[in-house]
Amino acid sequence: MYVKKFEDLNKSDIPIAGGKGANLGELTQAGIPVPPGFVVTAQTYEKFMVETGINDQVLSILDEIDINDTKALQAAAEEIKAIINEVPIPEDMILIITEAYNQLCQRCGEEDVEVAIRSSATAEDLPEASFAGQQDTYLYVSGTDSVLEYVRKCWASLFEARAIFYREENNFEHSKVLIAVVVQKMANADKAGVMFTVNPSTGEDIALIEGSWGLGESVVSGDVTPDNYQVAKKDNDIINVTVSDKKVMYVNDENETSVKVDVPEDMRNERVLSDEELIELTEMGKRVQAHYGEPMDTEWAFEKGELFLLQARPITTLGDVTGESVETSSDTGEVLVRGLGASPGMASGNVKIILDIDELDKIKDGDIMVTTMTTPDMVPAMKRSSGIVTDEGGVTCHASIISRELGIPCVVGTGDATTILKENTGVTIDGKKGLVFDGISEIKEEAVQVKVSAEAAPVITVTEVKANVSMPEAAAKAAATGADGVGLLRTEHLMLTAGIHPGKFIADGREDELIDTIAENVMIVADEFYPKPVWYRTLDAPTDEFITLEGGENEPEEHNPMLGWRGIRRELDQPEILKCEFKAIKKLHEKGYTNIGIMIPLSQSPEELKQAKSLCSEIGLEPHKDVDFGMMVEIPAAALTIEDYIDVGIDFVSLGTNDLTQYTLAVDRNNEYVAKHYSEEHPAVMKLIEMTIKKCVEAGVKCSICGQAGSVPRIVEKLVEFGITSVSSNTDAIAEVRKTVARAEQKIILDAARKRLE
Repeated sequence: MYVKKFEDLNKSDIPIAGGKGANLGELTQAGIPVPPGFVVTAQTYEKFMVETGINDQVLSILDEIDINDTKALQAAAEEIKAIINEVPIPEDMILIITEAYNQLCQRCGEEDVEVAIRSSATAEDLPEASFAGQQDTYLYVSGTDSVLEYVRKCWASLFEARAIFYREENNFEHSKVLIAVVVQKMANADKAGVMFTVNPSTGEDIALIEGSWGLGESVVSGDVTPDNYQVAKKDNDIINVTVSDKKVMYVNDENETSVKVDVPEDMRNERVLSDEELIELTEMGKRVQAHYGEPMDTEWAFEKGELFLLQARPITTLGDVTGESVETSSDTGEVLVRGLGASPGMASGNVKIILDIDELDKIKDGDIMVTTMTTPDMVPAMKRSSGIVTDEGGVTCHASIISRELGIPCVVGTGDATTILKENTGVTIDGKKGLVFDGISEIKEEAVQVKVSAEAAPVITVTEVKANVSMPEAAAKAAATGADGVGLLRTEHLMLTAGIHPGKFIADGREDELIDTIAENVMIVADEFYPKPVWYRTLDAPTDEFITLEGGENEPEEHNPMLGWRGIRRELDQPEILKCEFKAIKKLHEKGYTNIGIMIPLSQSPEELKQAKSLCSEIGLEPHKDVDFGMMVEIPAAALTIEDYIDVGIDFVSLGTNDLTQYTLAVDRNNEYVAKHYSEEHPAVMKLIEMTIKKCVEAGVKCSICGQAGSVPRIVEKLVEFGITSVSSNTDAIAEVRKTVARAEQKIILDAARKRLE
């Protein structure tokens, strides 16, 4: 059959309709809102090639091609396309395609409905490979003659140089790869973009959404750096919103074609998607993933407030994101440019700046390609590169998708890499963090010998389960549990492991050494968990721990160090030590470790929080902008006045239940005479915990717990009931805590369901 309506197709029809066509049929049958249309089948193309007598001629040209000779490849591609475009379409095909278009016009209630005409390549194992951007798409086509013309142009685009190269590289036989053509009513989008139903670089279970104004062509092509949004699918929590400067967009012009125009000045930095639209998209993504049973790459559009899906296919770039080796480099130089981490990994090489397609021959094996944005014609050169850097684009653009598929590190959306980086200079790129460093670095693979027990198999919970980490050596084991981040990174071991009082470092003029010691140790933990959050608690060592250090001989002797000179009260008296900690975190932030949050310990007054944030700003690290800033709640005074802290501004709090219990009950748990009276479940302690959690939830402040209570199942159940955001426990308890959290959440759902039935 020459044509098939979407309603008559499903995902198993790739041999008939190609990847795009089959998936549009599948979405239509699943009830997903898709603009209507039909497919000119792959068999129609095959019959055209045979009946017109050009098939053998085309295959003989392909047999002579050297795909690594870029100019010869392009010349052969142009010759083949000219042959296809000059041969008349058989009359019976013209009649059937014309009738299908007329029926679509009647269905849409328009005389000559505007359609998008998209190529849809087909091969037996297409779902395991990406043909993204290799054939052509034509927008705002209307009228029978135009539809027939652009259907044939799509047939010819099967032999674009980039498509020929891709098939050769991936061992697809040219004669077995056919092409169908999708003819679909135009969605005249006000805003459009791409959504991955998981993070394509890390596999993290979030909806990663990118959007810009006008048609989605600007996002897919990489002509614009789009807004980037991340939504936690388990609870539709919007966890990241990055609004970009969107300079251009594609719109319909007077000649009924798609044109690139400047975005109006007042819209360039305006957020594209509202919270409500993000949640609607995320729900659609969850629905599509559930239907297919696997993570999906989708294209979407909003037209006058109505959401449509324009395309969906399985994500082909998800590798083993929890493999046993990681690429590292400890000798990276100055950060030259920053962008978005689009394809993970590190690579070093010489910069080759490509501003025109004719310059691709400059790229030799191992070079770093730097360009405004890659195009499908650049794929052969991308294959030779060790890394890609672009000025424009987001993590769903052409450069990102192809780089991930090729396994090449990629940084996109830098804004100015083509002007900042210099031709033939050596650089190192980090495709995970989106950074380009000065100089060639030694990239090495380090084996991570960590076994994850069967008990650590994923249990999905809305409440996050994090790990407490005291020393960097324990980070790999903690990360291997699948923990959702680090709820408490204790500073004491990191800073005091050298056996030298931090004040002595400063007094001896060795401040930089202290900063480096802190930064290097924190980096190990942040790297293991990246991009998951790591909450770093500033120094909270009692004087009896300082006194034994070199330079600690002047420490005061306190009768009860637990109630003495420690935590933020001491650090504000000795601000140079606190500044060193902030400088260490700033140093890591500049290296791309944006997953670190700072929390101050043992605060009894919001004024202490104010002073700490002021010191942080003073060294050039801006709280709430550059870094999340929070606090421990270990003192009843802090719990009872938590709303005052919220007014001052905090991103998160963490309940330190060990100290909170001791301070509330006046019990030293290490004192054998009174230890029996120590109980985290005492009504007074639980009331303080409940009050803190509920006040934070009400204010939209994240709330966690990192004391021993976070590992006690019956207490965890109550915390979940109170609405706590996360529970942080010791590494060996994470699997059990996650199960406890899951049971508690299920119980809440069950109880609510029972009440509705009463």
